[in-house]
Amino acid sequence: MTGFMKKYLIITSVLLLAIMILVTAFALYNLRDRHKGYWVELDIQAPPPARIHAGFSAVTITPEIIDTWTDTNGNFRYNPEEGDTYRDITGTGMFDAVWMAGFQNRKPAQGVHDDLWARAMVLDDGTTRLAWVVLDAIGFFADDIVEARKRLPANLGVDYAIVSSTHTHSAPDLLGLWGPGQFTSGVNPEYKEMVINQIILSVEQAVTALRPARFRFATDPAGAASMLGDTRKPIVMNPIINIMQAIDSETDSTLGTLVTWDNHPETIWNNNLLITSDYPHFLRKGIEKGIRHNGNLSIKGLGGTAIFAIGNIGGLMTTHPDIPVECLFTGEVFEEPTFDKVKAQGYNLAYLAIQALQDERAVEMETGSISLRAQSLKLPLDNKLFRLGAAIGLFDRGMSGWMQFRSEIAYWTMGPASFLHHPSELYPEIAYGGIEAPEKSDFDIPPIEVPPLQEFMHGDFRFMPGLSNDMIGYVVPKSQWDTKPPYTYSSDSRPYGEINSLGPETGPILHSALLELMGYDKHSFLDTND
Repeated sequence: MTGFMKKYLIITSVLLLAIMILVTAFALYNLRDRHKGYWVELDIQAPPPARIHAGFSAVTITPEIIDTWTDTNGNFRYNPEEGDTYRDITGTGMFDAVWMAGFQNRKPAQGVHDDLWARAMVLDDGTTRLAWVVLDAIGFFADDIVEARKRLPANLGVDYAIVSSTHTHSAPDLLGLWGPGQFTSGVNPEYKEMVINQIILSVEQAVTALRPARFRFATDPAGAASMLGDTRKPIVMNPIINIMQAIDSETDSTLGTLVTWDNHPETIWNNNLLITSDYPHFLRKGIEKGIRHNGNLSIKGLGGTAIFAIGNIGGLMTTHPDIPVECLFTGEVFEEPTFDKVKAQGYNLAYLAIQALQDERAVEMETGSISLRAQSLKLPLDNKLFRLGAAIGLFDRGMSGWMQFRSEIAYWTMGPASFLHHPSELYPEIAYGGIEAPEKSDFDIPPIEVPPLQEFMHGDFRFMPGLSNDMIGYVVPKSQWDTKPPYTYSSDSRPYGEINSLGPETGPILHSALLELMGYDKHSFLDTND
């Protein structure tokens, strides 16, 4: 070998080594723990019953749409190589788009149909002050929620703050998956910072609004069933609407109303370019202001601030374009995804909630107390695409161990109600029962995530808000995990769900952790019932 060749090989090797070091350093920087040492272990026992104070607020997180664009081929995706153009109204010389999350990427918003909100509820029993904020967002990572918590002023006296997302599919990308390209984030850091600041403001305003309250709890068991569909076998759905109303104990006026339901807010579907919270907008509007028909107030609202949170929406729970929604007043049936259909759905839900609260089966609580548990946990990241996304900085969240996300769960009770917060799109069969072990699944095992979580919750009114304190995607029962052919249930293609899941171990880990949080040891239960 000549001296030139040796020199060439040495230089090439050094350059390759330098590139490898730079790439590794870049990946390690992106994977760094954003909140090193942060860990939640909270256990607050309920004090003797007393008058609980409640405060509500709503602050906007609506993005400003300035630059717009022309969708030349009408495919609802921005493809400049196919002739799509943008209008540089900001004058920056580039397309300052608001990238919409939830369906396909490369989807810039063209305008705003209705405002997005950070809606907060603060409860105080004299011992514990609990804040819960629900965002009109596709989801919000745990790192960002921890950042918001750290910035909460100490003088607010908040012992624990929960942040959930409605999972609307027509809001700005806050996770990184829906940008202008497959490997380009759609998150605008300035918008994310605004959302964090508005979370803080919503809690501040809710604390300021604290009033002595009494509560009314109710459920509608099946009125919304016709508007809900399950797109993956086994078919397991829970159409129940859970409602909690807080009423000023001195003025008898409504302070706020909380509603949960197991369904994706994506009824407007994918061919929509307007920012919207989807059906939660009309649900909240109907509860607060009433429902009008032909210009007349047909159903009186409750007043106050309405908050909507999703429940267990994996599987997935949706109002597909094939599912009809009937107008509350005219009987007109809407099938195609339009805002008329979205409005009909939201108003139907609002009507069912209002009626349930007026039903004789609703339960009143004059005094009560809060018990609260919260726990951090580590979840392994097995999804190779998500690993790559984290390493290249597509996801702005860190690891608390090698390829492990730090996430969080919470459980609190108040009077006849309990609230089990999890960070996922949980498959309903894990919550309510019905897990199967179909032939040809990737793991030839019996169901692991048993017994159903809801069986161990306290009280008659059981709320299970998903996407709380994090967004980790779908949680699929391990015995139903299906990524390799031949596929389960004689399907010709792989089912949807696993591609947006951390991995097959998430279900067993999360299920056990939630049971333990509620005070149950899964292994002891199984040993007792062998």
